[in-house]
Amino acid sequence: MTIERDARAVFLPAFDTLDFHDIMEPFLRNGGCSILIGESRSEYVARRMSKERLLKETASLFREQILRLKLANPRLIVAVDEEMSGIRRLEGLAPPLPSLEETRSLSLGEVERRCFENANAARALGVTMYLAPIADVVDGQNPWLAGRTLGGDREEVSRLISAYIIGVQRAGVIATTKHFPGYNHLEADPALVDVSLGSSRERILESAEPFRAAIKAGTRAIMVGPAPVIAFDPESAACTSEPVISMLRRDFGFDGLIVTDDLDAPATMRQRTLLDTAVASLNAGADLLLVAGGPHLEELSDGVVEAVKGGKLSPDRLASAADRVRFHAL
Repeated sequence: MTIERDARAVFLPAFDTLDFHDIMEPFLRNGGCSILIGESRSEYVARRMSKERLLKETASLFREQILRLKLANPRLIVAVDEEMSGIRRLEGLAPPLPSLEETRSLSLGEVERRCFENANAARALGVTMYLAPIADVVDGQNPWLAGRTLGGDREEVSRLISAYIIGVQRAGVIATTKHFPGYNHLEADPALVDVSLGSSRERILESAEPFRAAIKAGTRAIMVGPAPVIAFDPESAACTSEPVISMLRRDFGFDGLIVTDDLDAPATMRQRTLLDTAVASLNAGADLLLVAGGPHLEELSDGVVEAVKGGKLSPDRLASAADRVRFHAL
């Protein structure tokens, strides 16, 4: 593989509509491997899909758009947000996941079965990756994760995400457990402002137990969070922080795919350019970089190539990340 193809393989472009072919088809032919079929900002805030989308977006239409992309790259990661409590991109397209309220009356076996049925329908649509489950255990305020987490009991969260992971991956969909190392308290939304997690190291490691459970359950991917974790690295967001990602690899023993959260979030960029943020995340050890989709993808990819040629990024590190992405493409 060339450096140019590796540079495209490491990006996960996000689109909030199905109108992505003009941009994605050449990107995929030139080495891209992934797409996030996402939601609008208003849908993200509402934690549900719009009435307009539910009326217009059929399962057959969704499937056809993915099949068309696979003509450009048959081995393609197609990701969606499909959270048990929170954002469900496949609302109206797949059997619903159990809500947090429902899980209280279900056995873990039933939770796993419902997750399998949902993911089995997603595979039929062409979806191969869920950016879920959410493993954060919030015990303070966190407007970013409000209405999206699975409660405040670490053990219960660990059980639920394990059932989720086993169910969806049994159906052939990759589970991406997020947002390492867990954000128990944030005063603002990192997608809107530059904010940091100020909890103690001990508190963070304690609340990170669900990530250990997820790794034990076999999660194939983990998303690292978008805001700095002061106890480990006060300067860089977790998904651009070598100390945080090294902890995930070394101390948590995770050897799967490491995905970043949105690289254009203010708490992630921290006054840097998007390209500099992308290079920082790769240097820190991330593999798959979540960015907004658009015409800038080619310029961004070319910038990564130039970073390699200019000595700012090791070609081996880029190749390692790209190879890990391609290994997870189905």
